[in-house]
Amino acid sequence: MDIDNRELVARAKDGDRQAFDKLVKENKDKMFALTLRMTGDREAALDLTQDSFLTAYKEIGSFRGEAGFSSWLYRIASNKALNYLKRKKILSFIPLTEKTSDSVSYEMPEYVDGELLNKELALAVNSLPPKQKLVFNLRFYEQLPFGEIAAILNKSESTVKTNYQKAIEKLRKKLEGFR
Repeated sequence: MDIDNRELVARAKDGDRQAFDKLVKENKDKMFALTLRMTGDREAALDLTQDSFLTAYKEIGSFRGEAGFSSWLYRIASNKALNYLKRKKILSFIPLTEKTSDSVSYEMPEYVDGELLNKELALAVNSLPPKQKLVFNLRFYEQLPFGEIAAILNKSESTVKTNYQKAIEKLRKKLEGFR
């Protein structure tokens, strides 16, 4: 954590609201991007991001500074996103209406454009189990090192690497037609 962030965190711990606002401005886009990729829902991502910063504000006194402030925020946002996905999964088992649509089959085009590939990749990432999805997002999109991801998730580095490898294998299998 650089000197400016340490100073901002120290001031925020002392109740300086402007210092905390600066920390929010520096990190809000990263937290929103993570929660959006995890949920696939813009409104949910906005809510989760706001809730993450509210939690950070309330709990800033417990921030020990062993890792960077953004790593601490990633951990909060990751937990919020995983809890959201668990609740969403539980609610999906409760049928609200009868489904009447038939499954649609798609043919692979001979030429694949980048936009189609990006859509398919997003769908494939969305289909990953939540923990693999989180590790993949933090590593691939946020480009965080495995050690930092392990610290964020409070897991061993080998567990994080295993989750990432399993995610890559599943994505390769789902995107085989694009090779």
